[in-house]
Amino acid sequence: MAGRPRLVIVGAGIVGCALADEFTERGWTDVTVVEQGPLFAAGGSSSHAPGLVFQTNPSKTMTEFAAYTVRKYGALTLRGEPCFRQVGGLEVATTPERWADLHRKHGWAESWGVEARLVDAGRCAELWPLLDKSKVLGGLHVPGDGLARAVACGEAQALRAGERGARFLAGHRVVGVEQRGGRVTGVTVEAADGHRVIPADVVVCAAGFWGPTLGELAGLAVPLLPLAHQYARSGPLPPQPRGPILRHQDRDLYARQHGDRVGIGSYAHRPMPVAQHEIGPRSTVMPSVQEFTPEDFEPAWRDAAELMPALGDSAYEDGINGIFSFTPDGFPLIGEAPHLDGFWLAEAVWVTHSAGVARAVAELLVTGRSAVDLHECDLARFEAAQLSPAYVEERGRQNFVEVYDVVHPLQPMESPRPLRTSPFYARQQELGARFLEAAGWERPQWFEANASLLEGLAEPEVGAAARDAWAARYWSPVAAAEARATREGVALYDMTPLKRIEVRGTGAAAFLQRMTTNDVDRKPGSVAYTLLLDDGGGIRSDLTVARLDEDRFQVGANGNLDLDWLVRHAPGGVQVRDVTPGTCCVGVWGPRARELLQPLTDMDLSHRNFRYFSCRSGHVGHVPVLALRLSYVGELGWELYTTADLGLRLWDTLWATGLPVAAGRAAFNSLRLEKGYRLWGVDMTTEHTPEEAGLGFAVREDKDFVGRDALPSEVRRRLVPLLSAEVVMGREPVRHAGRPVGYVTSAAYGHTIGRPVAYAWLPAELAAPGTEVEIAYFGRGVPAVVAAEPLFDPEMEKIRR
Repeated sequence: MAGRPRLVIVGAGIVGCALADEFTERGWTDVTVVEQGPLFAAGGSSSHAPGLVFQTNPSKTMTEFAAYTVRKYGALTLRGEPCFRQVGGLEVATTPERWADLHRKHGWAESWGVEARLVDAGRCAELWPLLDKSKVLGGLHVPGDGLARAVACGEAQALRAGERGARFLAGHRVVGVEQRGGRVTGVTVEAADGHRVIPADVVVCAAGFWGPTLGELAGLAVPLLPLAHQYARSGPLPPQPRGPILRHQDRDLYARQHGDRVGIGSYAHRPMPVAQHEIGPRSTVMPSVQEFTPEDFEPAWRDAAELMPALGDSAYEDGINGIFSFTPDGFPLIGEAPHLDGFWLAEAVWVTHSAGVARAVAELLVTGRSAVDLHECDLARFEAAQLSPAYVEERGRQNFVEVYDVVHPLQPMESPRPLRTSPFYARQQELGARFLEAAGWERPQWFEANASLLEGLAEPEVGAAARDAWAARYWSPVAAAEARATREGVALYDMTPLKRIEVRGTGAAAFLQRMTTNDVDRKPGSVAYTLLLDDGGGIRSDLTVARLDEDRFQVGANGNLDLDWLVRHAPGGVQVRDVTPGTCCVGVWGPRARELLQPLTDMDLSHRNFRYFSCRSGHVGHVPVLALRLSYVGELGWELYTTADLGLRLWDTLWATGLPVAAGRAAFNSLRLEKGYRLWGVDMTTEHTPEEAGLGFAVREDKDFVGRDALPSEVRRRLVPLLSAEVVMGREPVRHAGRPVGYVTSAAYGHTIGRPVAYAWLPAELAAPGTEVEIAYFGRGVPAVVAAEPLFDPEMEKIRR
């Protein structure tokens, strides 16, 4: 945006103040922060938050948000007093399962560059003397964690922003979001002197748990659920040295010191959702504080006293039910409203991540991109089916319940399910499908009906011995049988959950040519693999683009973020439409795919007449289909698309031949890693460039496209395959010569090659095949070696026959 836009930030909690600071630091100084309450204990979550900042998180993005928060707040002072005390963080384990999980978390810290160490029970008691060390197996100590005085952090940042020109208005409640021609023009505020409009080119909603109310004024559904969370202080205790913040996640508890008292927070109680109309005058202390319910806190107090016996001689005081924001997937909400340009969200952000989120939002608006990948937090990540109030509440409740649970990376939420099903769902159930879930879709992981196919498979093919109990969760040896059936026969894969976007209009070809890296302006009937880049040359997504006729394309995308990106950039005369809900897709893959399909179709499927990366329309039995000759598993085959009403007939027509097996995502993941096929959002993100990710072949530098001018000439890191001695799960650190040098992205057992496979980011100088490294898996060193890719069929003979 040219010049210095007029920016209005709604909310002067810690997030709103951080935003004002980050924007003014970057030159956007025409900033007005409006707050319905007083400054700076405004009455939202920041006003009562205990201020714990724990950095370690399974998400690299969330860890980077927290690490920046620590760095920034660690340098803040207010009236001569520090705003942040770097007392460290300690998480203790009282069960073997939690102790193993702390080893996993230590790996995350190492992967993301956070200093951390595993300590024994004796060291835990030294750090926190109130502990009964006989109850403790060990702990994870992170020296950089600490306590933020949330209100002070907000005020200190506000003062700095004010020196650069920002103004803060207390007692100004937003009652309207003004707009014209699909763009925000300002906000209407109600103050003591009446109503008035504050003009704005950009409005950022940082209203915390009031976000849904502000969103409603802008016509935007904000998928956020306010939930009350209990916190109370003990009575006076004997003097203790200053200790770290403490988490006892086996009992859903955390603790911090308040002078001679200890504050205890609990997630062990029932979820307590708070409706928007229940926030405000009914509160006893401030809007963010609900009446304390002692009966809910009693079990938590007993659990705390069991771990810290000194509490047994004390009673808890000053209890509150404080409101915090939860989302359906536990991540913040960052992004621009899809229908209202200039209206942005920075919502569902806790103190832990406040400065990091503010920096990312400021970078997005001022420079066009964030240095940190934001796909997990992007508002547009949610499908329409995930925005109903019932879904938001149910998932928000579950996230509260699971906030301190040991959660497996493949573990799906239990409800509401099933929500989205393909037309093949009934047949998959009949075959004993074991479903996981993604974006609301039920996706088969494997089929119990294929258990009989295990007969004759040797252990190197099955790979069960290469898995520990953790890696064996949500996996079955049946996946090995499905992988072999794909490599030797033919299998049906349900690809319906993949996003399908129709792009049409007289300028469709020129639009896609400008948006993507490869040449997509080819003759009708062609298919191209290409990338979407951001303005900085980072990979936003990878796509397949099929040209159906001169002015109509089908784009195979990764999700709603791609749809949102294309819709926002489409010029007049180009229509971008999500066709996923009304269609379905089955992948027919394996060396016998042509044998299966040719007798059923009026299309000539010979290699000469239906080349790899081409498409055409025809019929399979009675079903009209669009057939794309593509393969995500490295075998001969086609993707067959039809309308949802004919999907079941298509499946039954294919199945009636007696040739195929049904195969699930476990086999799919194994096969795609053997072939070196990347998964966007896991293997690469906006933090990576095409050449680094091994996708330089999809970039045509002789044409103009978004991000082209930002592509670097030097490659400092690469995504490479590792052959390891054990199956890992992803996000583990990779070490070389005893020091961390990278991290794992995707991993699986390669059933065809008989070896565990892991893809990892490594420095370019360590990416040569033959380099020996070590993967840290639950604290154990797993030997691995960099391999040449692809691991399977490097000459592409099996696909192109």
